[in-house]
Amino acid sequence: MYSVKEIFYSIQGEGYYSGRAAVFCRFSGCNLWSGKEKDREQALCKFCDTDFAGTDGTGGGLYETANLLAQTISRYWPQSDERPFMVCTGGEPLLQMDAELIAALHEAKFEIAVETNGTIAAPKGIDWVCVSPKAGVKLVQTGGDELKLIYPQTGAEPERYAKLNFRHFFLQPMDGSCRGEALRQTLEYVLAHPRWHISVQLHKILDVR
Repeated sequence: MYSVKEIFYSIQGEGYYSGRAAVFCRFSGCNLWSGKEKDREQALCKFCDTDFAGTDGTGGGLYETANLLAQTISRYWPQSDERPFMVCTGGEPLLQMDAELIAALHEAKFEIAVETNGTIAAPKGIDWVCVSPKAGVKLVQTGGDELKLIYPQTGAEPERYAKLNFRHFFLQPMDGSCRGEALRQTLEYVLAHPRWHISVQLHKILDVR
C-alpha cells in the first residue's frame, strides 16, 4: 500500500534538473516532521514549505499495488518521444519506495529521480538520487548524484558534506522572511567555493507547482 498526497505534471524547479519537465509523485508522511504546524517547533526539520500530510491532493490516495500507482503516474506524462521523467518527493519518499514500485515504474519506461532527506538508504534501481541534509540529523545516504543543501543552516555547514560521494553539489538559499540575506550569503559562499552551485526555486519564480 502506497500513501500519496498528490501527483502532478510540471517542471523540476530545483537542482541539477531545474527546468526539466517531470511528473511529480508526492508521497505522504515524513520522519522529520508530522506536517502539522503545531509540531513545527519541535520538528527535526522546521523550515519545510510543503504540504505532504494526508492523501487529498490531485491524484492522491491509497494505492494498493505498485502497478496501479505506476499506471496512474503514467497518465500524467504527455504524448512524447522523450523518455518519461518523474520525481518522487514528499515528505520523505523513501519511507514508502521499494523494489516493487521501482520495477513497475521502470516497466512504464520512467527515469526515476528521488528527493530525500538522506536518513534512509535508497533502494537499488533509482536513476537519480538527490539528498537534502538537515542539521542535527544523521545522514545515512552518504552518496548519490546530487547533494542539495538549504543554506544557511547552523549545524549543517557545507564543509560537513563537501567530501561526500556525490557528483554535484548545490546550495539553495533558505526561503522565508530572511530570503534576501540567505541569497546574499549563498552567492558569497559559492563564489568562494566553486565546487558548489546555486539552486534557485525556479517553480516559485515562474509561479507554477
